[in-house]
Amino acid sequence: MNQIMHRTRNSMPEKKRIELAAMLNQSLADTLDLYNQAKQAHWNIKGQNFIAMHKLLDDLAEGLVEQVDIIAERVTGLGGTAYGTTQHIAQATHLRAYPLDIFAINDHIEHLTQNIAILGEMTRTNIDKTDELDDFGTNDLYIDLIRFLDKYMWFLEAHIQK
Repeated sequence: MNQIMHRTRNSMPEKKRIELAAMLNQSLADTLDLYNQAKQAHWNIKGQNFIAMHKLLDDLAEGLVEQVDIIAERVTGLGGTAYGTTQHIAQATHLRAYPLDIFAINDHIEHLTQNIAILGEMTRTNIDKTDELDDFGTNDLYIDLIRFLDKYMWFLEAHIQK
């Protein structure tokens, strides 16, 4: 999708802003998809430790919503257009599709941690790219996102590790 840009007095060259807005919109789609998957798990988990996992997944989803807002606002702050519709997310996401026929807590954790890992890997790549583009604001956004993802990867994996 072509990035729709708007006039801004932001001093960053437009070519860089277009590249950054596209990168951020990809992150927006992936993070929104992960949010939806966390809510899918939150609503449908079954098994021991239900209450603890139900709460943990709700906390994960709430944190992802905060990250989504930060990402979308960075896109628009750079003069871009944030693409957060369900239709766009479905077309753009890099995450694995979430199975609708799983219920056991460990199955949800397995799937969520795989997708957190995918988003984490892309985020680490974007940290390097934003460093190369000398965009410290977006770099900081991605550093915060990777801290968040690593924390919840740890929380989730701790439930299935022996």
